[in-house]
Amino acid sequence: MSLINSVASWYLKKRIYQIELFIKHPVETQMEVFHRLINAGANTAFGIAHGFNSIKSLEDFQRQVPVSTYEDVHPYIQRSLEGESDVLWPGEIKWFSKSSGTTNAKSKFIPVTREALDDCHFKGGKDMLAVYLHNNPQSELFNGRGLPIGGSHEVNQLSSGSYYGDLSAVLIENTPDLFNLFRATSKRISLMGEWESKIQAIADQVLNLNVTSIAGVPTWTLVLFNRLFELSGTDTRNLRDIWPGLEVFFHGGVSFKPYRKQFEALIPSEGMHYFETYNASEGFFGLQDESDKDDLLLMLDYGIFYEFIRLEDLGEVFPKSYTIAEVELGTTYAMVISTNAGLWRYLIGDTVRFTSTSPFKIRIAGRTQHFINAFGEELMVDNADRALEKACAETGAQIENYTAAPIYFDANASGAHEWLVEFAVAPSSLEQFAVVLDDTLKELNSDYEAKRHKSIALRPPVLQSLPKGTFYAWMKQRGKLGGQNKVPRLANTREFVEDILEMIQVGV
Repeated sequence: MSLINSVASWYLKKRIYQIELFIKHPVETQMEVFHRLINAGANTAFGIAHGFNSIKSLEDFQRQVPVSTYEDVHPYIQRSLEGESDVLWPGEIKWFSKSSGTTNAKSKFIPVTREALDDCHFKGGKDMLAVYLHNNPQSELFNGRGLPIGGSHEVNQLSSGSYYGDLSAVLIENTPDLFNLFRATSKRISLMGEWESKIQAIADQVLNLNVTSIAGVPTWTLVLFNRLFELSGTDTRNLRDIWPGLEVFFHGGVSFKPYRKQFEALIPSEGMHYFETYNASEGFFGLQDESDKDDLLLMLDYGIFYEFIRLEDLGEVFPKSYTIAEVELGTTYAMVISTNAGLWRYLIGDTVRFTSTSPFKIRIAGRTQHFINAFGEELMVDNADRALEKACAETGAQIENYTAAPIYFDANASGAHEWLVEFAVAPSSLEQFAVVLDDTLKELNSDYEAKRHKSIALRPPVLQSLPKGTFYAWMKQRGKLGGQNKVPRLANTREFVEDILEMIQVGV
């Protein structure tokens, strides 16, 4: 191991002890976070309106502060956007992460405080490296450059001293200079706004560098890979021929399961590692702490207090919520967070399932709005990803992207699910792919299995193989290329499916 890797490992390993500490004392850690947050927020406009000074217990907090969506908290955020201090968090909030979400065209401005940057986002990034190096002590990660493939919004000024951009832009603008020394792309290129020009500029800059790590969303990372292969001027489809030192892909944003085979084909090496993280504009929540397991360690000391709500209780003003001490394995929960960015009992929109309570580990199940339950089948994104993974394995397929929606009852037939799938490698048999998909969903989801019984409520899936480039063209048409923009996987309406099919029909 080189000197620089030894020094970096020594610096980062100090954090491993603290991680082990919150694993050993999870409930105490979370309650300490809770009390710090309440004390910090007591004299803010939100804290005064909700009687934070009278909150002596978690029960008081849950009784006095309703669970909120972005629309509920928007009036407070708007005041912060206009430069008012002490609204959601002490002092003036100078940074906001702009996000349109996946289904809502309305822009959301998520506050990003100094505490959230230092104690959550950057801490999460350092922990990602610390855990990776702890699991891979022979790593040569710092002998080369790291390539983050982030968003595509430049930082813009809102008011005097107040700025917004997508999360990656906010982080780039605030990253300490020391860490920028290991970045493969310049700040100018990282902050470029037009996605296609940005991919070209990234490829031009990094083609001849020693890139040892990549971080990004799988879909957009594959777009960069294809551009690099074109630029290399060879027939190679092995990324190690371009970057011999490449050793890890840090990924998040969407499930990696449908993409793993494609990555393994492009990086055919036993020495390549894949490391999942769970971070968003609202905070950094979890990371993969074991190389051979795909669940995520819930990070409990980042200034985020967690609550969890059963899906059937969503919609109530004061739904029954559960702390980590009360959650059950296998149950799907909507995640609620109170944070050092000034979000209070905020419904982030993600659903999770606990795979372990010692330590607390989760899998992302999907979004509270991204599921199909048109016939009582309660199909979640996690079910879909796992079923598609098995269908790919049994038919030799590789998936580029997909979305699905219900086909509703009509006079002649029962309902069904329509799957629009773009394959990087087509299955040996499309019919067999659909059968394996259907059978695996039955194995994973008892509600789906019941509705499929004798096809009374649900017929077999209707599978459509789309031309290559369809989803890229559709996202471009919607102005959602690159970065944190993601194809909506499941929907209870046919809005997205019909839009894509219409685009194909008119030849856009």
